[in-house]
Formats: sequence, structure tokens, C-alpha cells
Amino acid sequence: MKFFDGRNWEYWWEEWIKPIIIAAILALFIRTFIIQPFKIPSNSMFPTLKPGDRIFVSKFIYGAKIPFTKFRLPEMREPKTGDIVVFLSPVEKKKFLVKRYIAGPGDTVLINDGQIYLDGNPVDQPPIDKFTYYNRGQYAIKDELITVPEDNFFVLGDNSANSLDSRYWGFVPFEKLVGKAFVIHWPLNRIRLLRDGE
Repeated sequence: MKFFDGRNWEYWWEEWIKPIIIAAILALFIRTFIIQPFKIPSNSMFPTLKPGDRIFVSKFIYGAKIPFTKFRLPEMREPKTGDIVVFLSPVEKKKFLVKRYIAGPGDTVLINDGQIYLDGNPVDQPPIDKFTYYNRGQYAIKDELITVPEDNFFVLGDNSANSLDSRYWGFVPFEKLVGKAFVIHWPLNRIRLLRDGE
């Protein structure tokens, strides 16, 4: 008996091969343009995110990047101060980082006495107002105003004492932005939505 002849092939195609191909294409489309999972490797965003947390990231909210190009799909909205964002590291190839979006193109950033000042005004929105930010790195010198260049953004970790972020390596090009973290889906005791303001 031949394995793939006549009706046997038709059965395998309709019942197994075709559904698997369709499922694989759908999964690839969803991962590329809609939602992508990530695992938190460090405590740089503690206590908001802990090592081992698994998150889902919305890629379409900022306009998903079209693979192998610099173009993006239309965005739902621009990133705003306080968003938890995932992006490709500007200093380490193929490494994804998770930080909090602080400022965008043309904004000025100043860190003094643990407080962030954006365009001259203290950032007092939650949860940023609960954290202490340290003057460390060449982009967070006390009393030194930093202006975010065009097509870039500035990020900080919630755990400022243990976070390598824009204070050290500067700005992140928008082309490296992946999306916005919106839910912790694992472990079970950590499942929750990451709403704005937390």
C-alpha cells in the first residue's frame, strides 16, 4: 500500500497538511504584525516586571514594522510617557529590551535628585512618580539638560539602580521600536493587564 497515492493523499492534504500550513501562516502573521511574546530576563523593570515574567506585546498599536524594510503599518497612536515598550537594543545586536518610554523627538529630559523633568516640568504621573531615578551615565548628568533628537526616543528602567538604559547609551531610533507591553500572561500568580499608569 502506497502512503501518498490517490484518496490517501487527498485525505492527508485536507485533514493534516493544509490545516498545518494555514495555522503556521496565521501564527507568523500574528507574530509579525499583531502580538509577540517576550520573557523578562532581568530585574531592570522591577517591581512592575519581574525576571521570568512572560508578556505579550502589541505590535500594531504603534504600527508594526514591515519585515526587511524601514516602513511601518499605520499606527493607532504614538508612544507616550509611561508606556512600557519593547525595542531592539541600540548597542547589542538582536537583543530585545523592555523599558519605560519617557520622551520623544524634541523633548528635553533632566534628572535631578531622583526626579525626572520633561520639558522643564516634573513628571508626576503614576507609576513614574513612585520611583527614584539616579544620575548615572553620560546622558543623566546632574543639572544637564538632554534633548531627544529627531526619530529617536528616551527610555528608563523602573529599577533605576539596576537598569542599563538611555542614561548610559543614549537614544533609541524609532525603527527599533517593537511595540507596547500590555499583559503579563505567565506565571499564573502574575497574570494581569499592564494598564496605563502602572
